[in-house]
Amino acid sequence: MPDASPARPPQRLPLHVLLCAPRGFCAGVVRAIDAVERALEIYGAPVYVRHEIVHNKFVVDGLRAKGAVFVEELDDVPDTQAPVIFSAHGVPKSVPEAARGRNLFTIDATCPLVTKVHREAEIHWRRGRLVVLIGHAGHPEVVGTMGQLPQGAIVLVESVEDVARLDPPADAQLAWASQTTLSVDDTREIVAALVARFPAIAGPHKDDICYATTNRQEAVKAVAPRVQAMIVVGAPNSSNSQRLREVAEQAGCRVSLLVQRAQDLDFAALAGVSRLAVTAGASAPETLVEEVLEALRAQFDVTIEIVTTASENVHFPPPRELRARA
Repeated sequence: MPDASPARPPQRLPLHVLLCAPRGFCAGVVRAIDAVERALEIYGAPVYVRHEIVHNKFVVDGLRAKGAVFVEELDDVPDTQAPVIFSAHGVPKSVPEAARGRNLFTIDATCPLVTKVHREAEIHWRRGRLVVLIGHAGHPEVVGTMGQLPQGAIVLVESVEDVARLDPPADAQLAWASQTTLSVDDTREIVAALVARFPAIAGPHKDDICYATTNRQEAVKAVAPRVQAMIVVGAPNSSNSQRLREVAEQAGCRVSLLVQRAQDLDFAALAGVSRLAVTAGASAPETLVEEVLEALRAQFDVTIEIVTTASENVHFPPPRELRARA
């Protein structure tokens, strides 16, 4: 007689997961998301948001379902009494000026650490310095920072090679600033090149790269030598998430994957991997990390080790327009 016993499920291979801490939401992202949610509670739908409030589709879709309307430009906002919120990345000065011209009610959810860069750039300019901004062309934060100053008062460099091509006026005094979500190591190299070419260049009183970007990159560096692969939960248009993937590669990870959701996991790329690290960009919610871990548990016999390299207790108050109602 044939064996009637049920087929034994295939044995799952062991997978040791190093879970980076800190990871995920930073204080600026929490503040921006809370601003949209609080505005919806106070004023009702719709609430208009210029650009994605943070670079994460899951977050944006969730807010859209609650009544937020996302637009790319202020021209896309109708004449309305509804709030118009500026994203965490910041905006050029021309945007709030245009909003005032239309009598729009605006709420600025720019991350305070981005605002710090704006203010420092303006101080340098008022002191007669040409500002050299280290950043990625076209990123909303870079567009916003460059838009704080008159044309020609700020120049962008993206690499050491760009520094070599800089050709400021012979009598120009220089200062540098940076996008807050860059690779710490890459930025250090660019700053070194700037100082080597222009020894008198002024810099920020405190590094412009934000604490969350730095902490998440340091966590990746700490675990990368211990694993064969790294999964970064984050959006492809998220600068800090892309930098985490690059940092993992530079630290020697054979496989470094950026995924938005568990469904994006490439299990073929994880073939033969027995030690894996997981982290998340500063705009990725923890629920998506949990989703990825559950997908890994469905495929592997997972054990989890939390690796903590820093503690974070930063909190930013809500935008002024929402504080009295908080």
